[in-house]
Amino acid sequence: MPDPVLVKGKACMVFGTQWGDEGKGKLVDILADEADVIARCAGGNNAGHTIVVGDAHYDFHLLPSGIISENTLSVIGNGVVVHIESMFAEAAKNEKKGLKNWQDRLVISDRAHIVFDLHQEIDGLQEVEKSAGGKSIGTTKKGIGPTYSSKTERTGLRMAELLGDFSEFSERFRTMVAGAQMRHSDLVVDVEAELAKYKELAEEVRPMVKDTVYVMYDALQKNQAVLVEGANAQMLDIDFGTFPYVTSSSCSVGGACTGLGLPPSKLERVFGVVKAYTTRVGGGAFPTEQLNDDGEKLQQVGAEFGVTTGRKRRCGWLDLVVVKYTHMINDLYSMMITKLDVLDDFAEIKVGIKYSHKGQPLDNFPACMDVLNEVEVEYVTLPGWQTSIKDCRTYDDLPENAKNYLKFIADFLGVPIQWIGVGPKRDSTIRVF
Repeated sequence: MPDPVLVKGKACMVFGTQWGDEGKGKLVDILADEADVIARCAGGNNAGHTIVVGDAHYDFHLLPSGIISENTLSVIGNGVVVHIESMFAEAAKNEKKGLKNWQDRLVISDRAHIVFDLHQEIDGLQEVEKSAGGKSIGTTKKGIGPTYSSKTERTGLRMAELLGDFSEFSERFRTMVAGAQMRHSDLVVDVEAELAKYKELAEEVRPMVKDTVYVMYDALQKNQAVLVEGANAQMLDIDFGTFPYVTSSSCSVGGACTGLGLPPSKLERVFGVVKAYTTRVGGGAFPTEQLNDDGEKLQQVGAEFGVTTGRKRRCGWLDLVVVKYTHMINDLYSMMITKLDVLDDFAEIKVGIKYSHKGQPLDNFPACMDVLNEVEVEYVTLPGWQTSIKDCRTYDDLPENAKNYLKFIADFLGVPIQWIGVGPKRDSTIRVF
């Protein structure tokens, strides 16, 4: 048996290094057997993680991917925003695929803010307004941004309020609706119907809601291994991503502390998930995007459609400027390279290694999107392997050019590769050390 990757009495984190859809859920699933607790720290049901076990394809958006591990406690932290109805619908959908007894293994923070239907309506209205000005962000319209806005404005409502005095909750809900309608005259909310619905949902969700600060503290005191599952990805981070084409939460390692109440000293290892090429959904700069046959081939072979939205993903070559920037912020312990098999049929594979702007080399990742949209990318071209690697299960099984591609990535970043994904299934993974 290989040595354990997770550390007892500490927390380790899995997160995406690019613009999302890297395959984080697969690594969480691989590590689930070592974990005692698997926790979400940010985002909401705008995330999308697919787990393939045998013939079953589990799709998770709000529930932690580790929920299928029956020996593990799953935690939705205070940094997550929760659309309660969608959570139950997601669970019901996955129950049909084999998910069992999930209610007994899920804890939701009493400090987690609630995504209401009105937040989703506002999300759609805001996208229409931005589209009219030619500046659509391309959000999932799941109400995530408006909910975080309510949180920041201190008008939002949390699980704690829902499960407290319902008359007080009702009054605060009415105030929130009135304020939202002042800003969005087209917003229609049946307040009484919503309150009746949430009175029922409160009792359904009540057994799962706890103070997760104490849950996490207790787990670490008991020398348990905690795995934090990041949502979205570094380049969608509200502070360090390609603003304004980002999500509304902290997707970096800092989100593990603020979104779960974890002391920084307890965060031991950060595992970065890197897709072997680059994709993103929605608007925003994408320096290595390939609007040509190569991009179309990556999209088709990689089946690049969003789990949450179903939208076609934009595709391009691996951008190591992006991943290096991510490493600077998060100090990666090791990496998982996913979907390497998608590159099987390419005679040549390009890798972006440096940016320049108007002929001048750039030493940093640009904060200004006007600059990032205009950068020229310097590429290294590597020979492809032009043979299927789907059945490879050890590093030595890989063709030499595939090894060279991986070595180039690891050497450029100075970060070891610990796992390699060569297919969608759980066992389609090579562990390197």
